[in-house]
Amino acid sequence: MSLPISAIWPGAPFPRGATWDGEGVNFAIFSENATRVELCLFNPTGRREIQRIELRERTDLIWHCYLPEARPGMLYGYRIHGPYDPANGHRFNPNKLLIEPYAKDLFGQLRWSDAHFGYKIGHRREDLSFDRRDNAADMPKCRVIDPAFTWGEDKSPNIPWSDMVVYELHVRGLTKNHPDIPPPLRGTYAGLATAPVINHLKRLGITSVELMPVHAFLDDRHLLERGLSNHWGYNTIGFFAPDHRYSSSGVVSEFKTMVKTLHSNGIEVILDVVYNHTAEGNHLGPTLSFRGVDNAYYYRLVGDDPRYCMDYTGCGNTLNLQQPRALQLIMDSLRYWVLEMHVDGFRFDLASALARELHEVNRLGAFFDILLQDPILSQVKLIAEPWDLGEGGYQVGNFPAGWGEWNDRYRDNMRSYWKGDGGLIGDFAQRLTGSSDFYDHSGRKPYASVNFVTAHDGFTLHDVVSYHDKHNEANGEDNRDGTDNNNTWNCGAEGPTEDANINALRAQQKRNLLATLFFSQGVPMLVAGDEMGRTQHGNNNAYCQDNEISWVNWNLSTDDQEFLAFVQRVIALRREHPVFHRRNFFQGRAIHGSGTKDIHWFKPDGSEMNDEEWAHDFARCLGVFLGGESMQEQDRRGQPIRDDNFLLLFNSHHENIPFSLPVLCEGGVWQSVLDTHLAGGLEPDGQFQDGDTYPLAGRSLALLIQRSSS
Repeated sequence: MSLPISAIWPGAPFPRGATWDGEGVNFAIFSENATRVELCLFNPTGRREIQRIELRERTDLIWHCYLPEARPGMLYGYRIHGPYDPANGHRFNPNKLLIEPYAKDLFGQLRWSDAHFGYKIGHRREDLSFDRRDNAADMPKCRVIDPAFTWGEDKSPNIPWSDMVVYELHVRGLTKNHPDIPPPLRGTYAGLATAPVINHLKRLGITSVELMPVHAFLDDRHLLERGLSNHWGYNTIGFFAPDHRYSSSGVVSEFKTMVKTLHSNGIEVILDVVYNHTAEGNHLGPTLSFRGVDNAYYYRLVGDDPRYCMDYTGCGNTLNLQQPRALQLIMDSLRYWVLEMHVDGFRFDLASALARELHEVNRLGAFFDILLQDPILSQVKLIAEPWDLGEGGYQVGNFPAGWGEWNDRYRDNMRSYWKGDGGLIGDFAQRLTGSSDFYDHSGRKPYASVNFVTAHDGFTLHDVVSYHDKHNEANGEDNRDGTDNNNTWNCGAEGPTEDANINALRAQQKRNLLATLFFSQGVPMLVAGDEMGRTQHGNNNAYCQDNEISWVNWNLSTDDQEFLAFVQRVIALRREHPVFHRRNFFQGRAIHGSGTKDIHWFKPDGSEMNDEEWAHDFARCLGVFLGGESMQEQDRRGQPIRDDNFLLLFNSHHENIPFSLPVLCEGGVWQSVLDTHLAGGLEPDGQFQDGDTYPLAGRSLALLIQRSSS
């Protein structure tokens, strides 16, 4: 392809973006308030602008042209003219090269300078001033792609919600330190698709990986100035382009190969997506894309003072989904990742912000309506982080049917219970059985609750039992960042210790938390590295730490290997026994006329709990019978699902408690399966009759099985 381009045709307003059709490239970009749009073409290095083409065709507010001589690999950007009137929300500045909102690939990294701002930094009128410097030399360039890829027989594993085990991971953080991955592939999409990683996931029992943001994002200027970076990536600038930091080859097809490889091993790919805000920040932020394309259209602005952005996200701006083309952008992005990239679902960061119609969160808003009726998106996994930072933003339990939700109440209740807080057994029981108090009233199922005891945001599992306070000094904010509400207990010492008793207790507490997670109804989510004792040394906000603090350590100690084996075993028990991942809530009543309920709750003396006893502040020990023989569920072929019966015994008191096994039937025999008090949680050696006493140690969980008679 030679530049400059000589043939310029009118083209079409659809599809939006730069689209290679095998003969040429169609360019189409939406801007309601622009007065002139210029397409800028660059040389292969992206350093020199070769040609500007004015888009003279405008259809339904979409500016477009077709270049028959253009080919994949072409680098481009836009300059858009219009009013610079911040007081009325308009911030057009044609001196700023813009990333196209529909760009499917970006070339080069942003090099920060004052020239990226539409106003003069330090001017007495701040953003009301106008900056005439050209920023193109330091901007990433959009790149035309050829979407062709040989998918072959690839298809989604389509794991039922009730069978899912989610593994939240960071592409770079998981693979950067893996000794068995070739060095050029570490930290990349290709590295995630290598045998050592996939074998680990399969041995662990993972069905679905949830990738922290892979949409093209930017490093915050203030972080780079402190020698840090935006490691987590919740700073999106391109909703269609996979970020090149995670690419070993520099081509989009590497991401597709990763997805195809995971699918062939039966593993789903879910993306953590950030559609609630962009990397352009508040009214004092740079002009990089949406702000220069049409600020007044794409962002929610303060009604009586549109100079300023509405900020429901804590990141300076909020995308305006009241505008149909902005909403279409998000839907087009989601469909692109499903149809072109073959991903299996999405976890929506600060999803409540997407549901705000005027101000209040509206569960019947346009965003939900469009997803529900869309023939593609309604069939994939949709998971909400069901809150934002605005008024009324906390919406756990209020998302529509078909959605899963991160259940932070599960995290908080389970952490509090296992560190010994009182008055929690009622909440503990609700969370263990799928949080029916949140989801049953709207006809949703237990798997609407995505359960977790840790997530990327906060302490790792090892740090939950090793630190009382956050230690974020490495972030450069004097330890002011990150939450102070952690519900953690250090077991008697802050951080690393040589005290063998404390270390043994910490290992036991980790077993307690993860065994509880995987024996709970709902969808369990495990954070990468928690199964191997990963620590961030007390940092509970490692968003800016692209280094050993965040990277998974694959050099395992004997204790780490022992804990990994425990986690593998617990997940296997969950997978093998449907009573731990039911599709329906427990009914608490007799099934099949047997007189045996599908669930019973017991006190340590073997008698059933009554209503008043759930409120006792001193109670920290209880048992639950899970009736596998009376599940009253069917598989997809209509065949009844039966399982063994189980007893789960929980004791968050520090002292040992003899637990009398309940008498539920004549001659019942219980085999001990797991006890977190034992080293590594190894299988205890013992059989017990109904009415026998089980020696339940302090701060421990025990699992007993009664084999099905069917």
